Amino acid sequence: MTQGVLSFPLTSFHDDGSLDPDGFRTHVAERIATAPGAVFPACGTGEFFSLDEDEYRQVVTIAVEEAGGRLPVVAGVGYGWAQAARFARIAEEAGADALLVLPHYLVAAPQDGLVAQLEQLAARTRLPLIAYQRGQVAFTAASLRRVAAIPGVIGLKDGHSDLDRLQRLTLAAPDGFLFFNGAATAEIQARAYATVGVPAYSSAVHAFAPEIANAFFTALRDRGDTGDTGDRGDRGDRGDRGDRGDKTVDRLLRDFYVPLVELRDRVPGYAVSLVKAAARLRGLPVGPVRAPLTDPSPTDLADLRTLLNTGLDLVGAAL
Repeated sequence: MTQGVLSFPLTSFHDDGSLDPDGFRTHVAERIATAPGAVFPACGTGEFFSLDEDEYRQVVTIAVEEAGGRLPVVAGVGYGWAQAARFARIAEEAGADALLVLPHYLVAAPQDGLVAQLEQLAARTRLPLIAYQRGQVAFTAASLRRVAAIPGVIGLKDGHSDLDRLQRLTLAAPDGFLFFNGAATAEIQARAYATVGVPAYSSAVHAFAPEIANAFFTALRDRGDTGDTGDRGDRGDRGDRGDRGDKTVDRLLRDFYVPLVELRDRVPGYAVSLVKAAARLRGLPVGPVRAPLTDPSPTDLADLRTLLNTGLDLVGAAL
């Protein structure tokens, strides 16, 4: 999962808000065709919080069928451990390879409770678990040691972007424990995360512009920021690639990713709504978001179209 962008596909809905399985199949198949490191259906970008159990089963099943064993399928689960276990059973039956444990619902909890939540879920599924710390979930180094000792817990996705805390967690973890950059628009902080030993990251942009997402990942790899240790030529060649990678990363950040974040921050929920809108601009069959999210305003949609054209132009692609 460190050898390519982590893809978080959108869940397709019809205009009346009902699930569109055929649209989702097309969407996820096209994401998989661009060779991501893994596909994560029914997670935050996929509006897990809006799916009932039957819809969830369809989404995960389709993702597994389209992946065809070529790459890992990591399904989202969430709420309290009892409900998470119900979704975990569905994902297991559907053939998922692992689970991303989204933050629990509503309440703040002490460290003992955060650990117990994972212990309870791990005892009820055979699938490996990746914990997701974000919002009200934030582990201390001591708790992370306990989490890593739970059979079946294989990694942690971080959405807090507190690099001091994250460095303490990576140092506390045993060898082989996985870490992922799960910040909103993770590319913005990808270089910073790599400096504390967390090169792998999720990409919402991959859901609508894999050309941009993959160009950014390649540029990071050429800089040496993705953990790729493969043979890329002699030292001089790597230096040239690194220089080109730096320029590409800076250009994409300055002209596409930073403006995207500024647009995203205009309205709560745009972290998903803008992604879906951008996918629709490219003709992808993803449909609208479900309430409580709202689709972008006409003004914001026009700004998104302009920005998307800019980003695609930067990587030699077109809308």
